[in-house]
Amino acid sequence: MHADVVPPTESPLDRASTAEQAFRLLIHERLLSQQPYRGVSVRVLSVHDVIDLYQVRKVIECGAVAASTSTDFTRAAQAVAEGEQAESQSDWQGLGTANIRFHQALVALAGSPRLADLMRGILAELRLVFHVMVDPRTFHEPYLARNKELLALLTSGNREKAVQTLADYLDIAEHQLVEAYTRQQPITTE
Repeated sequence: MHADVVPPTESPLDRASTAEQAFRLLIHERLLSQQPYRGVSVRVLSVHDVIDLYQVRKVIECGAVAASTSTDFTRAAQAVAEGEQAESQSDWQGLGTANIRFHQALVALAGSPRLADLMRGILAELRLVFHVMVDPRTFHEPYLARNKELLALLTSGNREKAVQTLADYLDIAEHQLVEAYTRQQPITTE
């Protein structure tokens, strides 16, 4: 490098531009909201948002499992093992993370990067709601057994029963979250 050539450095304008881009992306992904003259804040979901997220989850997850011809359940099995490890350490947040990975693995069975991206966004939004569960153990622990049941149905080739079990599972989770969320938040009509 010549002495008179100065390497590029990041200017404050570049940093502002990068931050603006990050905010725009998070707003687009529905994780932040922007109010004129008030700035940007973490989005607060309504009960209706929770219901809608579960409606989308049922279509994506049940559809992915039903349409898949994959017999490689390695990622789902790894997520179950992570859940068991977290449970043995009483790491309830870790168990929740393993549960999210399990559902991502179910969608990955469809082999579609677009579905996987869509599911990632849905689960990111849903994490904005999980904080209302006062006792993470009570919320997350039962789903580990359900994940094991789903994995067993898939590995045995009983895909139709797996889809129905998953639909019932998501109905239960939706009901549980809506009930907890209703106690925490006033109902809005966003």
